[in-house]
Amino acid sequence: MVRKILSPLASALRFLFPRAQWTALTRIFAGCLFFKFFYFNFIWCLQTTFTPFSMPETYLSTAFVALVLLVPFACFRAGRLQLLLMFLLDGLLVANLMYARTYYVVIPLSSYLVAGNLADFGPSVFDSLRWYDGVFFLSTLLCVAAYLRRRREDTAMATGKLLIRYAVVTLVFFLANHGLILRREGTFTATYAYWQGANYYTCLTPMYTLFGTLLYDALQEKAVYTPEINREIETWLDSRPAYRALPDTLPRRENLIIVLAESLESWVLEKTVEGNEITPNLNRLLKDSSTLYAPHTLTQARGGRSIDAQLLLNAGMLPIASGAYSIKHPDNVYYTLPKAMKRKYNSRSYIATVDKKIVWNQHMVAKNFGVDSLLSRPDFFMEERVGVRGRRKLGDVPFFRQCSEKMAKGEIWKEGESIYMLCVTYSGHNPFKLPEELKRIRFSEDYPERMRDYMTMANYTDRAIGQFVDYLRSRPDYDRTLVVITGDHEGLADDRSRLCNSPKGKGIVSDKQFTPFIVLNSPVGMRYDGVIGQVDMYSTLLQLMRLDDYEWKGMGQSVLDPSRPHFAIGSHGDVQGDTANVSPAAIERARRAFAVSDQMIKFDYFGRLGTAR
Repeated sequence: MVRKILSPLASALRFLFPRAQWTALTRIFAGCLFFKFFYFNFIWCLQTTFTPFSMPETYLSTAFVALVLLVPFACFRAGRLQLLLMFLLDGLLVANLMYARTYYVVIPLSSYLVAGNLADFGPSVFDSLRWYDGVFFLSTLLCVAAYLRRRREDTAMATGKLLIRYAVVTLVFFLANHGLILRREGTFTATYAYWQGANYYTCLTPMYTLFGTLLYDALQEKAVYTPEINREIETWLDSRPAYRALPDTLPRRENLIIVLAESLESWVLEKTVEGNEITPNLNRLLKDSSTLYAPHTLTQARGGRSIDAQLLLNAGMLPIASGAYSIKHPDNVYYTLPKAMKRKYNSRSYIATVDKKIVWNQHMVAKNFGVDSLLSRPDFFMEERVGVRGRRKLGDVPFFRQCSEKMAKGEIWKEGESIYMLCVTYSGHNPFKLPEELKRIRFSEDYPERMRDYMTMANYTDRAIGQFVDYLRSRPDYDRTLVVITGDHEGLADDRSRLCNSPKGKGIVSDKQFTPFIVLNSPVGMRYDGVIGQVDMYSTLLQLMRLDDYEWKGMGQSVLDPSRPHFAIGSHGDVQGDTANVSPAAIERARRAFAVSDQMIKFDYFGRLGTAR
């Protein structure tokens, strides 16, 4: 298949760049541009799938974009401009590969406008670099050397006949690619959306190049809400299983405390390595008869990461297909747990985070979710900082201690008050570097460094959560309090496969993106070993908090519902769990939920209804 595609492509390029007529520098620059795109595709496919190399779009799109980017030198002999363009292209390609190593997609168009947020995540950014990324810049440096050597003897302008040939071949590549689009779905946006299923989700960027992906992102922003979209949303919502309230005989909880632990995965729980119990405090809590535990909670966060987790947990909605909802749709209206608790229990709600308010537009999220108070970096003392390269943030242990102190002083959770509180931790952020003096457990160097760092950091976070829970249990109102501990998303990203296949990691590190869902002091204590999605946590908490009258029951289904199937759809369209007795229609409905939620958020569905409050 690849040979059939490459043969006509090579013939077209030989026609375009005959040796006798095009200068050596033009051929060098052209070859370098083609190399950059195919090298990008190769690296991309190393962590996803090589399916794009069997698709004609991959070659046609690459050829077209490379020829367009060659215009400065091929047509105008603007050598310095051409080299500058190539350096900028290198930076863009490398930045998107770094992003894809965590999210498996390119940087969304809207995220370029908030690049300043990365100042607080410098260690994570550098951690995503690979030595072979330097090949992009090396290829441009070789072009610089060739240019400096040949620029005086290689200045002949292309003839009019050659320029016409250049324009014709470039147009042919464009039309050929466009012909495939017309044959498949009729428009670029429809064709691009067509490939966004579970099997081709990661293939789109190599197939249509980085610029095609950004074009689709831009076109989606101009979409118009139509009766057809409204009908599609309402049809899906009407097909949701009926909500089942818990018996009235169960004890009621009026306070809800949620710990959203950065990058916490389930495999570190209930695990002992080299005699080290990784999470002794959480393990102790899991043994309590009043604990509800779902270890196989599948990550469904996308480009918004922890802010997506807040949407899944608090609003029972799935994240948008590209970018962060908090950035692209900052004024949306949502049904949320804080709003539901305020209506039933007159609760006061808080979010506590060690980040700045502007990170992920957290201050707008808090407002739209109905949160009364947002505590951020200025509200905490920066002690026992965790992080590397000078960008350190408040460690989890002092963060939870200071939260406890604020509660004890009545700054948060005054006596007799019903409360909702979300605590968002930071220490578990990659690259998981914990200062030596804070380590309580250590592992031999036989284990991969990333694995050692992750387990050590999980132990540190476990200690912090254990101390926080001990304080909560000491309060007289604990018997009326539900405490939830969960991870905001998986943490190992593209390191997972390597660690799972390593001699020491095999059998310890999970090959699945599971985070834990732990509910302490639950009216129903149980262990649910089936697979659930993060979106199912919202529906479960509605039941446990007896918020049965709240209009929005979420896009998930409670783990306490006996009719719930034991599978979930991951953030990349992957199906995880037991589907033996599940119909294909049910699986497709679950997968379709992502597209429906994307439309609901994009067009502010609840805001249009004017009912959410």
